[in-house]
Amino acid sequence: MAFARLRGVVALDGPSGTGKSTVSRKLASALGATYLDTGAMYRAVTLAVLRADVEPSDPAEVVRVVRAARLTVGTNPEHPTVFLEGTDVGREIRGPEVTSAVSAVSAVAEVREQLVAQQRELIDEALVAPGGIVVEGRDIGTVVVPDAGLKVYLTASAHARAQRRTAQDVSEGRAGDLDRTHADVRRRDALDSGRKVAPLRRAEDALELDTTDLGVVEVLEQLHKHVESRGLLVAVERTTR
Repeated sequence: MAFARLRGVVALDGPSGTGKSTVSRKLASALGATYLDTGAMYRAVTLAVLRADVEPSDPAEVVRVVRAARLTVGTNPEHPTVFLEGTDVGREIRGPEVTSAVSAVSAVAEVREQLVAQQRELIDEALVAPGGIVVEGRDIGTVVVPDAGLKVYLTASAHARAQRRTAQDVSEGRAGDLDRTHADVRRRDALDSGRKVAPLRRAEDALELDTTDLGVVEVLEQLHKHVESRGLLVAVERTTR
């Protein structure tokens, strides 16, 4: 029995709270592809900076810490992992301290150069013989994989994104504060869009998808259509034992 599998790269960019992580993982799982959350990588090195008692506003010290950090990222969409110094930090990197500092750390040019190189290595590994990968972040279609077969820029209103982030925090056992999250969403939008290196923006050839009034199923339906229309699906035989 044959099923459709992703071949190539789907790049999903956009600000936080647009549903990138949820739909990226589900799309990758449905299409037998791997998955890379580049935002988790920036959060992990930000955690390394905070653990070293380094100010995120000190670029030289930030670079020193990040260069020495041992970061390992898993690309299984069913169970994505991020390890720092051999320890799983998947939950810790979602906390408010990291969230408050990640924009400053990720704005440092040398940090981005190091992580982009690592991201490209992971993507190249995923595309071997023939493979597919769904990559999410803020500069995937503009910097990391500018020749991706499909680029989509997800967006949503700041209020909708704050509501989603708050609900996620509560569901994962963290304190939820809608007003604080709304302010943080707007602050990160300004920082990420205004940084000099790889700012958050839609690639010229990216499709824009507003998820404000769309559920996960509706977003996935649209993404599936775009993947198919770009010729990124290949039929493979499902093996049985």
